Amino acid sequence: MAVLLEYLYGRLSMTEEKGVKMDIAFWKNKANNEIDPDLFSTKAEDLAKEIFDQSSNKKNKPTQIRKFYDEVLRFSSMLKNKPDDFNNVLPYIKMLNAKVSYALGRDLVSYSFKDFIAGSLSQINDPKDFEVFANFFEAFMGFYKYYYVKTQRKSQGGAR
Repeated sequence: MAVLLEYLYGRLSMTEEKGVKMDIAFWKNKANNEIDPDLFSTKAEDLAKEIFDQSSNKKNKPTQIRKFYDEVLRFSSMLKNKPDDFNNVLPYIKMLNAKVSYALGRDLVSYSFKDFIAGSLSQINDPKDFEVFANFFEAFMGFYKYYYVKTQRKSQGGAR
């Protein structure tokens, strides 16, 4: 009850309650268009491992995570066809926050995955930001699938 009251009065965020905080910056220097050199490697892998470690039979299933990635790919395709539509598409991109909150409410994703999406979306202000996010999500998905397949092989007693 005390935790709930602290949350309601703004003294505790949901991520602090769960002990996880995502702070991944896309840019080393945005003014010079310098992407963080570790973003698509070390940072994507660390995030994928952390979120995978929180998975269960119901939570953070690859198909659930893939649904969000597919949405990002859909937006990416829309923007490649009509780059000038970014300002019209941005509200729908940001609506991923509502969708991930819904998935969290149904216990389909973890707080860390929600924080990953929310933290990433908060950094998207122009088409370049979105492109970096889409590439980061792609790298994340590759590492996430790696950890998933690796675990499946162990549980099945060897390689397929």
